[in-house]
Amino acid sequence: MSDARFEDGRSAPLNIGALDAEDLSVISSLTQDAVFPASEMRWESAGRRFALLLNRFRWEEGAARSAAPERVQSLLVFDGVAAVASNGVTRGDGDTVLSLLSMTFEPADPPGGHILLTLAGDGAIRLAVEAIEVTLRDVTRPYLAPSRKTPDHPI
Repeated sequence: MSDARFEDGRSAPLNIGALDAEDLSVISSLTQDAVFPASEMRWESAGRRFALLLNRFRWEEGAARSAAPERVQSLLVFDGVAAVASNGVTRGDGDTVLSLLSMTFEPADPPGGHILLTLAGDGAIRLAVEAIEVTLRDVTRPYLAPSRKTPDHPI
């Protein structure tokens, strides 16, 4: 029997949650530069749930991402959503591809407030929430990013 090597380990699919603003910032960093067609947004008003099916860049891969940058399809789900508003977003259009830049929480009547999803190109989605209750779960195996490049944000 031989010792385990670092190279033998593969990261498992993400399945994490956020219950406060600090947790949400972690999920925001993991979903930065995720892309999705506008048709992959769903709001179930009766269930008070908003969900996105994202093609997420795997930032957690660290230095390995520069050699073979990967994406993975992930579900980003917000529970306890009372209302959804958007600006600069054509909902339901399968030809429009949106890019998620960040998620922030704007507190209102505690523990509620608004979660703001900022999109590239001045678009935004604002969720009125009872409290922060967000999950991010990878649902496919990672795949080589079609661009074969790591997203870049020059200053």
